Amino acid sequence: MKFPKTYALKEIADLISAKFVGESDFPVFGMNEIHMVEPGDIVFVDHPKYYDKALNSAATIVLINKEVDCPDGKALLISDDPFRDFNKLTKHFKPFSGSGSSISPTAKIGNGTIIQPNAFIGNNVVIGDNCVIHANVSIYDDCVIGNNVVIHAGTILGADAFYYKKRPEGYDKLISGGRVVIEDSVDIGASCTIDRGVTGDTTIGEGTKLDNQIQIGHDTVLGKKCLIASHTGIAGCVVVEDEVTLWGQVGVISGITIGKGAVVYAQSGVANSLEGGKTYFGSPAVEARHKMRELATIKNMPSILKKLEKK
Repeated sequence: MKFPKTYALKEIADLISAKFVGESDFPVFGMNEIHMVEPGDIVFVDHPKYYDKALNSAATIVLINKEVDCPDGKALLISDDPFRDFNKLTKHFKPFSGSGSSISPTAKIGNGTIIQPNAFIGNNVVIGDNCVIHANVSIYDDCVIGNNVVIHAGTILGADAFYYKKRPEGYDKLISGGRVVIEDSVDIGASCTIDRGVTGDTTIGEGTKLDNQIQIGHDTVLGKKCLIASHTGIAGCVVVEDEVTLWGQVGVISGITIGKGAVVYAQSGVANSLEGGKTYFGSPAVEARHKMRELATIKNMPSILKKLEKK
């Protein structure tokens, strides 16, 4: 998430009542999660295990719960609760506002696009030319949709990330201020859910086709010309490269990469990054030919044991 203008470090510190380390006019351009940060961004960290990762990331402002040595060229915001204060910044720069109508007056809809009855189009949504948005589709604030996109009934774009911090009193939600971006010529089936990024974008690449009842988690990036079959669930912060095929009921853990051209057979569980150009099966998913040999061996175990007993 980029701010509408450049802020000074002291201005941001004042917004969240935090101490700071660095020049008071140190420039702050935006805020983002660790895997997406760029110079000028704020990243937050609240566990010693991840201090080094945050301090050595591309982010130049680190919102942290302990005063540590500040790397050259960076600044610190010292907070007793960085998670809480990251939420404060999201609320300040991306406050929720009701649209007041089924199609927000701030939405932009391209030429030749058809919006069927009972669809909801939120604030600042951009929809390109020659799209079809079927009945009961909900497109939350700030989503961006390209040209020649078809979205079938009941699909929801831009719901909040499933991202919580466990506290003694319960779970504390990390507020979502990102977007969903759908590129040109994407087809999205009925009753799919695509969550917005926490501070960045969840992206569906050009020409990708989604079946019915698919879940895409926050900040996930699907490449171009992918095929995703029904009941697939992809967690947050996943990178699916171009021309990947995921068959029905595939489950994908967060924070991994599936390489270009990979194929994952139905009901597989993807728990680690997969190389491109190969076919996978099983849970955890491995190369399909290895898994098939393993299953054949298990099937033949009774006869193998009988032969061993005769010896």
